[in-house]
Amino acid sequence: MVKSTGSDPARRASDRGRYGRLSRERVLAGALELVDREGLSALSMRRLGAELDVEAMALYRYAAGKDALLDGLVEALYLELAERLAAGPGANADAASWRTELHRIARATYEVCMAHPHVVPLLTTRMLAVPLARRPLAVLKDHERVLDLLRRAGLDDAGTADLFRAFTAWLLGYLSVELRPMVDNPDEEDPAFRLGLHRMPPQDLPELRRTAPALSEQGGAEGLAVGLDALLDRFTRAAEEQASP
Repeated sequence: MVKSTGSDPARRASDRGRYGRLSRERVLAGALELVDREGLSALSMRRLGAELDVEAMALYRYAAGKDALLDGLVEALYLELAERLAAGPGANADAASWRTELHRIARATYEVCMAHPHVVPLLTTRMLAVPLARRPLAVLKDHERVLDLLRRAGLDDAGTADLFRAFTAWLLGYLSVELRPMVDNPDEEDPAFRLGLHRMPPQDLPELRRTAPALSEQGGAEGLAVGLDALLDRFTRAAEEQASP
């Protein structure tokens, strides 16, 4: 047997690249690093193989194709979220602190997503394409984590489902708004030209032109928390009213 070298085609066709022997974790980590650096449009089996210094064919034992890679990026994001929650303060919160724990989950999700903004659109698009039972286990465990907290709040099945949908919609919607591009010309110092307000007809869009500078500022984790409190207040109040004679 001929021992392969770094430039040997036999080595390139194997699954041992610059990061050592590949694994699913290494493949997903490489995909995440590539997307963080260059965006989703840069991701392909061929490009990822080049990043990991292996032939693209070597990746197919770890991801069946581009869609599987995209689902893997969602999985990687939720795995990072689970690690953050397990390591952070409040990881052993008791049953009485369900509301505080929901806030902790929301904030940790925000922080992970802000660290990987190019992956955030997949949290919506891949969930539209993948049925519940086929989602990555890390995603399902996150669903389970939130549902368990809502159950601790004393909600019935219908109330739990309603609040789960509302919590998910607020969290993903807020992230999407935070990450929408607002700057038209980053080289402009004048705020109006930087945002491209001159492109908006003032007679048709007076309120949008007036509010655009404020909209261009991110609300941050604090804004997320304010909206979440309003949401939880609405649902807990409704539950209390239904429970009262």
